[in-house]
Amino acid sequence: MVALIALKVETAEADTVASEVARFTEVEDVFLVTGDTDIFLKVRFPHYDELKDFVLHRLPSVRGIRETKTLLVVTAYKEAGETRHA
Repeated sequence: MVALIALKVETAEADTVASEVARFTEVEDVFLVTGDTDIFLKVRFPHYDELKDFVLHRLPSVRGIRETKTLLVVTAYKEAGETRHA
């Protein structure tokens, strides 16, 4: 199961938050972005329950995160530079 998680963070804490969330082994990518979202994470879990635990319990332990929004990936047409067939 792959999900994209949008984080809104305290501006002064953006680099610290990005470094902290990058330490989670399930986090594959961390991007500091412009716009309404500050940081995007790409995460991968074997099962939904593990994603749920991450979002509800582990991610909130990172200081500086104000808000999260989780998007589940339904189909990956291209991932890690490789085209996938649906």
